[in-house]
Amino acid sequence: MVGPTRSKLKEAASQPLHSSGSVQCRRRRRITGAGEPETEEEPHGEVEKSELPLPVGRRNLPGGARPCSPRRTRNLNAQKCMQIDVVTKALFLRRFQFLSCYLEQLLNKLHVLRRRQFSGRATICIAAFLGLLHWIHLVTLFENDRHFSHLSSLEREMTFRTEMGLYYSYFKTIIEAPSFLEGLWMIMNDRLTEYPLVINTVKRFHLYPEVIIAFWYRTFMGIMNLFGIEAKTCWNVTRVEPLNEVQSCEGLGDPACFYVGVIFILNGIMMGLFFVYGSYLSGTQLGGLITVLCYFFNHGEATRVMWTPPLRESFSYPFLVLQMFVLTMILRTSNSSRKHFAALCLSNVAFMLPWQFAQFILFTQIAALFPMYVVGYIEPNKFRKIIYMNMISVLLCFVLMFGNPMYLSSYYSSSLLMTWVIILKRNKIQRLGVSELNFWLIQGCGWFCGTIILKFLTSKLLGVSDHIRLSDLIAARILRFTDFDTLIYTCAPEFDFMENATPLRYTKTLLLPVVMTFRDILCVLSTNTYLRKQLLEHGELVFHTLQLGAFAALAILIMRLKLFLTPHMCVMASLICSRRLFGWLFCRVRFENVIFSLLTVMSLQGCANLHNQWSIIGEFNNLPQEELIQWIQYNTRPDAVFAGAMPIMASVKLSTLHPIVNHPHYEDADLRARTKTVYSVYSRKSAKEVRDKLLELHVNYYILEEAWCVVRTKPGCSMLEIWDVEDPSNAANPPLCSMLLKNERPYFSTVFQNSVYRVLKVN
Repeated sequence: MVGPTRSKLKEAASQPLHSSGSVQCRRRRRITGAGEPETEEEPHGEVEKSELPLPVGRRNLPGGARPCSPRRTRNLNAQKCMQIDVVTKALFLRRFQFLSCYLEQLLNKLHVLRRRQFSGRATICIAAFLGLLHWIHLVTLFENDRHFSHLSSLEREMTFRTEMGLYYSYFKTIIEAPSFLEGLWMIMNDRLTEYPLVINTVKRFHLYPEVIIAFWYRTFMGIMNLFGIEAKTCWNVTRVEPLNEVQSCEGLGDPACFYVGVIFILNGIMMGLFFVYGSYLSGTQLGGLITVLCYFFNHGEATRVMWTPPLRESFSYPFLVLQMFVLTMILRTSNSSRKHFAALCLSNVAFMLPWQFAQFILFTQIAALFPMYVVGYIEPNKFRKIIYMNMISVLLCFVLMFGNPMYLSSYYSSSLLMTWVIILKRNKIQRLGVSELNFWLIQGCGWFCGTIILKFLTSKLLGVSDHIRLSDLIAARILRFTDFDTLIYTCAPEFDFMENATPLRYTKTLLLPVVMTFRDILCVLSTNTYLRKQLLEHGELVFHTLQLGAFAALAILIMRLKLFLTPHMCVMASLICSRRLFGWLFCRVRFENVIFSLLTVMSLQGCANLHNQWSIIGEFNNLPQEELIQWIQYNTRPDAVFAGAMPIMASVKLSTLHPIVNHPHYEDADLRARTKTVYSVYSRKSAKEVRDKLLELHVNYYILEEAWCVVRTKPGCSMLEIWDVEDPSNAANPPLCSMLLKNERPYFSTVFQNSVYRVLKVN
């Protein structure tokens, strides 16, 4: 039902956005208390009596402050000796009573929280609250950035650019189909994405998240319709001239709102899981809070789900957090139950199904576990079970993804096979009578060389050697190898090297110094034979250190992979509360003073980072693209085939349902060949040669973007420079794009044009 008209001007949206930020600030201040009772510890002279702490006075003062009465003692002699100190303290605190009492209460709460046992019920309650807090944070940032609640359905679809729009289009196909099964059949026999080929998009694009969310949406709408409940409210939104009035709907009944809502809920739950993870690793709930605070203080470095919800890592990464938490439990406990190993297997499957790059991340995990097995930080029987669970998860993914050969030809699967072989042959290697160091080197070199050889053999046998994977991009970075395909990836900002300013941002929030301190202490402990034997009982610390090194290397080579490094650093920051590592320090320095000082310095830059995020206020509009989409919808046949740059192709398929010949999911070898043909418009080839190639792909219309003719993100990354690397024989010819902008005939003809896009009909 359409309600009253409301304005879409930024002034009208500013007030609720600021109020939302204030609510978040209030919620953040409630974290430190953690719902614990307020207690004080007795003076040092009374420690042996183990008396219960006395409550703080509760007289009401303006602003909610509570005064602090002097501590009472049961020892009269001690009380007389302390009279002068009490009087002096009272005179000093009279002027600064509010600040002193607040700080003292906060320190006492930290002390109580540290002494509390790892209570499951309390931990779950705090985790649920933190998950809710993170969900509110994500929703607020997303709404502030693009004013999503006031956008029309078309505008919301246009916000999902590049591969995000491609993934969302399959969700839209399922929910608009007559039934769920018909919609599932349509995306498994899709002819619109790579016309005229018929492909299984679930297999190619890892679309299980879209299938599951579409099923939930259809079930939700069925229940709402059954009981006659309105699931959404629609409004007429007046837009700034020259934009016309559009209808905007809010509520879970709107497909786009439901879709992004599920993503934000999943990532909110992830924050609660981070709290549980940090609490378990450090042995105290305060460690979990430090993990969460570090994540919030470095939020812009840890995730981009609030800006790009439909990306694969938005669905996949929360399950990696779960998987690493389960693995930590297995490594710490001496007798892990079958439930732990089953959870490890299922979390592996949930992590790998949504994202094609997940297998390489698990490969780094095996690369961290194998040296621990060789040296002796993991019991052989436990390590064998971990490897078996990983192998079962690979087979399950292979079956669920309709026999996708990528799962069997990755470094991950190859490393699992080589690890299994070394486990079986370890006794025979040991009988060679070599020294312990040589025994380790033989296993390590055999695993490394065998994994690489087996990977290339399986890729050749399964016919997937031409597919681009994350490992190929890393190899191109290290070896400085460049061709058309790798440059298309590495010229994108998210696939560039880590920014030089990133370590500085980590340092300002003290995240990097804290993690480096833990690493140095662990290295010192490992050099001592006796202490190293003690660490054998806690191999999870060694594992997290090795995994940190792997994530750091990945993030340095590919900036997008900071999403693994930053959260892992936040988890390891919880170890600052570990008695096992820092008990020697807390015996000399009061624990709560150290933690409070650390959190105070962290919050200086951390709160500034949060304020910068909350101050991002924007409103999405893209009139040139909207004009293009509407022209295609009303002026072309439904079966007209389009080609163009990958980002706009996803939007054309999503909003017009017209066939396209290329798209942003660039890993497949056949798709890369198609894209190279389409992008030849931006090369120096002749117009006739390009026209003939496009006709072979059955293209009717080509969407030309003038900016692509001249744009240059960095040296060597303009389309002309990329083509000069790929096609040096035509380097002396004039650019075809510039010629088409001046005179496109006789091979093309212009049928639509605005300030950004020009649609060329292929003659």
